[in-house]
Amino acid sequence: MRMYTQALNTAETDDRGLEDAGRAAQFQARIDAEERIEPNDWMPAAYRKTLTRQISQHAHSEIVGMLPEGNWITRAPTLRRKAALLAKVQDECGHGLYLYAAAETLGASREELVDAMLAGKAKYSSIFNYPTLTWADIGTIGWLVDGAAIMNQIPLCRCSYGPYARAMIRVCKEESFHQRQGYEIMLTLCRGSDEQKAMAQDALNRWWWPVLMMFGPPDATSQHSDTSTKWKIKRFSNDELRQKFVDATVPQAQYLGLTIPDPGMTQDAEGHWRYSEIDWTEFKQVLAGNGPCNRDRMAARRKAHEEGAWVREAAAAYAAKRARRQTAQAAE
Repeated sequence: MRMYTQALNTAETDDRGLEDAGRAAQFQARIDAEERIEPNDWMPAAYRKTLTRQISQHAHSEIVGMLPEGNWITRAPTLRRKAALLAKVQDECGHGLYLYAAAETLGASREELVDAMLAGKAKYSSIFNYPTLTWADIGTIGWLVDGAAIMNQIPLCRCSYGPYARAMIRVCKEESFHQRQGYEIMLTLCRGSDEQKAMAQDALNRWWWPVLMMFGPPDATSQHSDTSTKWKIKRFSNDELRQKFVDATVPQAQYLGLTIPDPGMTQDAEGHWRYSEIDWTEFKQVLAGNGPCNRDRMAARRKAHEEGAWVREAAAAYAAKRARRQTAQAAE
């Protein structure tokens, strides 16, 4: 009996494998034809897992990214700067909510995703583990960090997964405004006093290399690039995006009168700016939780989550009360 059952199970598994292989081929054909995949469409488990990881990490980054800038809202130099920075931080909160909603269409609950981040099982962008020491850091974050984010995210507007692609259209429009806001802060500082320009240069010196690391490890060591490219989640490799960012940013720094902190940088015959080798040891240390602000960022998020428990409980109680009322009305 045991032998027959085992044989039946094997045959059933084989049939399911053939069926899944056929579906996978049809799925890839849709991807190759530039069709959008929607939540109710069949998709390989690995595609779902990859997207859930990427979108949730993106959402976590938007939420944690509020912390280094939020720290400067009350200290911004003018009322105009305070209002603009406050609006930017609100935008980032909205981006996180859009992205959590997109991740939920893949079958993961928001609570599950947030709990994974708070437990240290899910990552957010390494760039948000650096401190904002001066007002120039806020300008540099807008100019460089948001500039790198735009370079990374504009191709995501053509991502094969529909909900993610549609969410990114609005996100990219708002990030473009953030980048211009940051550059305008840097321009004001660079046209100010010698001390203000020195502050801008110091911020550039500290943020340049961590921003280049934002694009992820080199293509040769990237774990997810091949499959993400095959499924058209990504359109460009890490190194391609990093080079595009450098080529766009160096002329901007020159206009500001600032010096890129890379003495070995040269321009090749094709006009590309070739940067020096990146020290990936620092990147690995930050990802491992040993960056300048890792512990502070996680402590702040856990504290906010705990203090917001009563809001979630109240919302759940209201939803349950409303459901009971609707059920009672339907029974009448």
